[in-house]
Amino acid sequence: MSRAEALDAPAAPARSRARQWLSRLEGPQTMGRGPAFWVAMAAVVLAAAVYPLFSNDYTVGNAAYFLVWTFMAMGLGVVWGYCGALSFGQTAFFGLAGYAYGVITINIGSAYGLTWLALILSVGLGGAFALLIGYFMFYGRIKGVFIGIVTLSVTLVLETFMAQTAGPQWAIGAARLNGFNGMSGMPPLTVPWFGGDVVLYSGTALYYVLLAMVVAVYLGLRMLLNAPFGNVLVAIRENPERTEMLGYDIRLYQMLAFGLGGALAGLSGALYTAWGQYITPSSMGLTSAALPIVWVAVGGRRDITATLLGSVLVIAGFQALTIYGSQYALVVMGALLVFTVMVTPDGVVATLMQRLGRIFGKAG
Repeated sequence: MSRAEALDAPAAPARSRARQWLSRLEGPQTMGRGPAFWVAMAAVVLAAAVYPLFSNDYTVGNAAYFLVWTFMAMGLGVVWGYCGALSFGQTAFFGLAGYAYGVITINIGSAYGLTWLALILSVGLGGAFALLIGYFMFYGRIKGVFIGIVTLSVTLVLETFMAQTAGPQWAIGAARLNGFNGMSGMPPLTVPWFGGDVVLYSGTALYYVLLAMVVAVYLGLRMLLNAPFGNVLVAIRENPERTEMLGYDIRLYQMLAFGLGGALAGLSGALYTAWGQYITPSSMGLTSAALPIVWVAVGGRRDITATLLGSVLVIAGFQALTIYGSQYALVVMGALLVFTVMVTPDGVVATLMQRLGRIFGKAG
């Protein structure tokens, strides 16, 4: 073997693995394949990218707010849609990571891009807490509706605890938790740059960062869900007993999926705190815990593309309805959930995607 061949040998397996993972962008666990699908997705991303050019900074900031929540929705899609475990605990991981981001950034500051370190640590904390809860649930053989009860209990206990941290003794370093009033004063995300840090306030710059993160997480989840890990999750959802008989440790897979969902919820929580520079215990309340269920159910919990598109549409619709009063918006969300369960149990967006796929398939 020549010297050039010897140097190239380690790179060949790496290229092969990269091609293997890229090939998993399409697979049995995700809808959409072929050039037509990817051209359509590229058009959607391009439209989202040029949107700020035709809007004002305030409206773009609201659009960034919609993108913040998509990570939690995609995480719930993995846990509920692919793994079959209905969780009301996503807002617990959301709130925990949000408060962690606030505590860390208030204490270490935002210079030199340290807010990104805080973001990573916050997401890790949310994922670790989810893994812990998942370990006790799944290795304790909790299943079915009891998963929803346990996760909802965790969420409400955490909300109740954070709401009573109003006294001056409830502080971590320079960060005051402030009880029901919530924590504020944490800095937004910053990016180190020549001549000083670039501050990503809730406007166009933050919008583009979030859009890139949404695309990256979406593509990563497509590859993961079409990998053996995703296939096992779907097998657990369809028939856990048979999957266990085939030699898979279903509890481990469920715990890992739950941890991934918690980390993505934590990403939403930390980004939400950076976007608004505040967080309150109400973000972990009963209403907040129920809304992601509506987003994912309406979009289509068993497909990550439908989950993402449906969540953005429902969140935008909910936000638009709140100008008439939040109570009316909640009534509409409830009616939409009932409609979805009764008429399109696979999700409104997923059903439309399936029908469009059949139409274009016949046309081709």
